[in-house]
Amino acid sequence: MIDHARDRGGFAADAEAIWRAAVAAVEPRRLVRASVIREGDVVRIKGKEFDLAARDRVFVISFGKAAAAMGEALAEILDQRLTAGLVVVPGPVARSGSKLEYIEASHPIPDARSVEAGRRALEIAGKAGERDLLFVCISGGGSALLTLPAEGITLEKKRRLTGELLRAGATIQELNVVRKHLSGIKGGRLAKAAHPATVVTLAISDVVGDDLGTIASGPTHWDASTFAEARAILERYGLWDSASAMIRARFEEGGRGQVEETLKKGDPVFERVHAFIVGDNMTALRAAKHDAEKRGFEAIFLSSTDGGEARQAAAGYAAFLAELACSAASLPRPLCFLAGGELTVTVKGRGRGGRNTEFVLASLVEMGKAEAAGLDWLILSLGTDGIDGATDAAGAWADVSTAGRARATGLDPSAYLDDNDSYSFFKQTGNLIVTGPTGTNVMDLRVFLLRAA
Repeated sequence: MIDHARDRGGFAADAEAIWRAAVAAVEPRRLVRASVIREGDVVRIKGKEFDLAARDRVFVISFGKAAAAMGEALAEILDQRLTAGLVVVPGPVARSGSKLEYIEASHPIPDARSVEAGRRALEIAGKAGERDLLFVCISGGGSALLTLPAEGITLEKKRRLTGELLRAGATIQELNVVRKHLSGIKGGRLAKAAHPATVVTLAISDVVGDDLGTIASGPTHWDASTFAEARAILERYGLWDSASAMIRARFEEGGRGQVEETLKKGDPVFERVHAFIVGDNMTALRAAKHDAEKRGFEAIFLSSTDGGEARQAAAGYAAFLAELACSAASLPRPLCFLAGGELTVTVKGRGRGGRNTEFVLASLVEMGKAEAAGLDWLILSLGTDGIDGATDAAGAWADVSTAGRARATGLDPSAYLDDNDSYSFFKQTGNLIVTGPTGTNVMDLRVFLLRAA
């Protein structure tokens, strides 16, 4: 929720309505029901038809932050045609569907339950025969929730390396390249286990570019990365020398061709695999744009592919907004700029926060430096999954009055930013956005509202 009492420019209510519309548009049940249409025994997904009558058995494996809603929506559509299903979720959920088995696993660092889920998924996939159909529902968080360390790699070593990459500011793409080369289920290996069954993947994308090889580390998709690239990522972040001997040996042997690579494009396994993106960051941004326009804003997309350090992105956006200060007075309507993607934070301080709260705090600092006199503005950034770092916040917002309130209470935004303590700063100013887990994930949403003061 946004504390409207903190809003001096009248933008807070609009900002909250806009981000709520965006998150509602990527609600997993809505996305599955809009994409998977059943007429009799024919299931139609974006123009592709699958005849249930021609199948002996139908299985579902659903994992990720949206796993419960996706799996349950698909089970309702399949109804009596569903043979069995597995749903792997990051926490307790209300369970529905007698044919669905649930496993609660850990995110963002995998645990023993994640390994149990990985083994169970391979078992179900391995049961599928040539006349069977396997639906795989994938969403953000799936890499941690469905884990099966490769032979010779312990879970503890994989957990430690994952945590070190996260703290070092590795992108999700880099993180998943490493994960795939330490896994017995990712990088197309789940599809391989199901071969020669027909596999249908439904994905809610939480990665820039909607790359199916990166979403949940691509368990049903071919992988273009290599052991050499995985090693290079560890070297880039200074983690190669400190990695366990088991991991280094696997990457070295893989680089020499002594360990089997992940499955590559053209592998016969993928001749019977079909994949569909049912929701992504642009789905949310389009809904945000529609709501903003209803509220009288001139809504403009800036990007759905934000990446890099949160502070650097904030500096760029703040400079852009400040440049509009002179022309804002001549605009007939207030402006709403929309952006998405996923930023990173290299943690050097001892504070608490996430990429979204850090982005907003850095934006607040930068707007204080910029020549933006006469401009009424609000900047908001949140994770569509309702989680920003290891905090209970989804993100934060700031406007022209936030810095003034901080000064009045003796808070120095720059000092908090230097300590990576954005959460504590906004908790004191009342600018946190707390939603709880939303059950979906299409990366982050940024909203910039401005007009002449």
